Amino acid sequence: MSMKLRNVLIVVKDIEKSKQFYHDLFGMDMILDNDGNMILTEGLVLQDEKIWSGFLGKEIVSKSNSCELYFEEPDIEGFVEKLEKLYPSVEYVNRLMTHAWGQKVVRFYDLDGNLIEVGTPM
Repeated sequence: MSMKLRNVLIVVKDIEKSKQFYHDLFGMDMILDNDGNMILTEGLVLQDEKIWSGFLGKEIVSKSNSCELYFEEPDIEGFVEKLEKLYPSVEYVNRLMTHAWGQKVVRFYDLDGNLIEVGTPM
């Protein structure tokens, strides 16, 4: 039996606002709410910042730019329109652009400074 990656956990300040953000933009729904630790569809886990910092005993660094959540979306222009309509104050790393190899991408931070990239399928 081999080990399997089960989830990806991100730290958030307000689980309810983050749950709504990921539902609005990516269609994720809650699977389990365990009081400060929420599992969404696709294996994304939202954990309350107070719990996480308690486990680590260290400061949480927002916008650390050390990892990102990556999503693919064929209708990226439609996605960007939805993003701008629902979350007009979102902070962009880069607005919609096209890489030299032809892939269109947009990068931005979620409500807590977690980096997100949405790109067209390759």
